[in-house]
Amino acid sequence: MNAPITPHALNNPAELGDPATFQRLLADEKVPVPDFLKPAEPARLGNADLSVARWFSADFHHREMERMWPRAWQFVARDEAIPEAGDHLVYDIGERSVIVMRGEDGQVRAFANSCLHRGIALRPAGGKVKQLRCPFHGFTWDLQGAMQSLPCAWDFTHLPPERQDLPQLRVESWAGFHFICFDPAAPSLADWLGVLPAHCADYDLEHATTLVHIRKRIPCNWKLAQEAFFESFHVRATHPHILTFTDDVDSQYDVFGDNVARCITPMSIPSPNLEGVTEAEVMHDCIAASGRMADADGGAHQLPQGMTARAYVGEMNRAVFAEATGRDLSHATLAELQDAILYSVFPNFQIWAGYFGNIVYRVLPDGNNPESCIYDVMVLGRHKHGEPKPAAVPVHELSDDQPFSSAPELGALGPVLDQDMRNLPHMTRGLKSSLSGVVTLASYQELRIRHHHQRLDVFLAD
Repeated sequence: MNAPITPHALNNPAELGDPATFQRLLADEKVPVPDFLKPAEPARLGNADLSVARWFSADFHHREMERMWPRAWQFVARDEAIPEAGDHLVYDIGERSVIVMRGEDGQVRAFANSCLHRGIALRPAGGKVKQLRCPFHGFTWDLQGAMQSLPCAWDFTHLPPERQDLPQLRVESWAGFHFICFDPAAPSLADWLGVLPAHCADYDLEHATTLVHIRKRIPCNWKLAQEAFFESFHVRATHPHILTFTDDVDSQYDVFGDNVARCITPMSIPSPNLEGVTEAEVMHDCIAASGRMADADGGAHQLPQGMTARAYVGEMNRAVFAEATGRDLSHATLAELQDAILYSVFPNFQIWAGYFGNIVYRVLPDGNNPESCIYDVMVLGRHKHGEPKPAAVPVHELSDDQPFSSAPELGALGPVLDQDMRNLPHMTRGLKSSLSGVVTLASYQELRIRHHHQRLDVFLAD
């Protein structure tokens, strides 16, 4: 990774921040701007404090497991992760275990990971099989969950045919993402995702493929881990090396209905936290240190006289992304080619929108431990229309003592993630030490956090 060029003086943070900045940038676009990039109606969520117990209480964690997770749509797999018949993964949430498998008919199904006889888990982990076989007594089911063989069938004449096939959970899909839900009465996935499919309709996510998939256990509550990415307010203190090209405190925050929220952070322009950043520095540092642009060698580029860094980086991305996808991207805005347009879907799915290099985050509770979670980071690329979709890369599981920067495939993203993760254990320690017993949130920049907790409370109150 090329380091940023020079340090800069910091401005007074108390005087900074203008959420209208992104809309002014859109006014300079040379192509029509999609309506969905406009601000949503202001979210009126109040300013009530939140109890610190939400992030470490075993009782609160238990209520989430009992009342929220069984009723929420949960992202379990990209389509390319299970491309062929028999390909499957095991998805664990709390004490529940699910087999997500592609059948002989190409359909993706989800089965409880439990034998109908004595309950043993049918699969210890993901992989590829020709059938599902109980490791205890040898009962077998085909890839669609239909009973194939019943040992000593004469001794099970009391078992009617409708109880011999594996029970299935709901599986619904969007743009190559497969979701499951335990609740037959829950709304459809399309309803749950709200505006997200329409906002991402032109990004060709169904032709995406997983280029990077990193998984790591993090010593904190699952909500703390994902809330680190719910706002850009923390960049000055946590990621100072990206301030030369990240307009952190001028981010736009939006809430769309019950389950979807968004943060848009302009890129390729300097943060107002810094003084004296040149356009050449902005260009160099954005290419070198963002981890999401079409090139990572900042020193290989020279900014043409009179051209802004934002225009240069956007046009560079346009050309490279168009070549990679085989699409004409002349209609794409500079914003959609480079800005951090990050959507969250309740309870634990986040995706960076845009035409390439989409980062996906998923955070899961680590069993019944309220102070531990499993963090998945994926980076999606594209394959050209008419070409077979490449299989997903294998999951790279990091040990507890390995930093994200030890995964070379993350590039410049690895050190940024490590900076976020260094905060998290201290978050738990600080929350437990609080004398006020509450967390106080910013009214605007942290409204995605408040929105998430208010939605969670709806489930916990039922």
